[in-house]
Amino acid sequence: MKKLSIALVGAGQIGRQHADLLTNNNRACLSAIVDITPEASAFAKQKGVLYFETLTALLANHKPDGIILATPNSFHVAEALLCAQAGIPALIEKPLADTVEAGEYLVRKLLETKTPMLVGHHRRYGSALQTAQKYIADGHLGTLVTLIGSSQFYKPDAYFEEGPRRKEQGGGPILINLIHEMDNLRFLCGEITFVQAMASKAVRKFAVEDTVVLSLRFASGMLGTFTLSDTAVLPMSWEQTSGEDKAYAGPSNHGITDCYYIAGTHGSLAIPSLRTWQYEGERNWWSALRTGQLIKDETDPLVSQLNHFCDIIDAKATPMVTPADALASLRVIQAVQQAIRKGE
Repeated sequence: MKKLSIALVGAGQIGRQHADLLTNNNRACLSAIVDITPEASAFAKQKGVLYFETLTALLANHKPDGIILATPNSFHVAEALLCAQAGIPALIEKPLADTVEAGEYLVRKLLETKTPMLVGHHRRYGSALQTAQKYIADGHLGTLVTLIGSSQFYKPDAYFEEGPRRKEQGGGPILINLIHEMDNLRFLCGEITFVQAMASKAVRKFAVEDTVVLSLRFASGMLGTFTLSDTAVLPMSWEQTSGEDKAYAGPSNHGITDCYYIAGTHGSLAIPSLRTWQYEGERNWWSALRTGQLIKDETDPLVSQLNHFCDIIDAKATPMVTPADALASLRVIQAVQQAIRKGE
């Protein structure tokens, strides 16, 4: 069976990860790379695929079955619209856009076309989130009451030296990391309707935040707290507890297995380990709790996302994460930024 041809726009770190996934996929192959840098040209030659400096040049000379947009956030809207006008489905890396206003414009314009667009909130494809979401939706926790969440880790100095923009506004953990977490929490617990937040840059003293603490209210009435820091030596982040990305030391190294705890009126759930707690009989804080363990598969969310994108191209599926859905996660991030700025 002929493989689907996928063009990659953006040959940075995440783009190259997509390129490697395409090299090893049995349904799709990398057909072209679009990026203006000399390094990208050499990378395309290494991969043995077509090379173009711009997306416009690609569309004028080559029509792939699908396109992956792994470019800076501010490029996403214009590039997604070019793909839509050409009738080519696109996988847009998250976040959807660099601002809510730009994201709203993209969502409106995409209503004028039937070309499907998928946004790359890839964690949703992992077995841990899928299993947890179903367990919660099936009512095992009862009415959701509280959430405790964490994304704390230590980024080395080299991370900032390699990308000086990471020291400036827009390059901190709110846009880089928190967008993942808020999308996870929306997927698990429903819409976030209210945010309070405080931020600090006291440790690194960059122009951008290094630590943030949030209070959240969900549409269901559940309340939550969330701590984010890229300067804390505490392996309590999704990457370090889920084991989905083997580039990070996992629980077998440090022993911490969870970064979210969700509690309801009839039970609680730790994620991503999927440990559960419920009473055997009467719910009573003096009584012993029964500990359970949900089963999850060892799946690679990025591989599952790529296979889903292939299904979309083949008209066998509709996007799991639509631009409108991804926009809702971006709105939460904007609310966090506004709460920090205004103290409201």
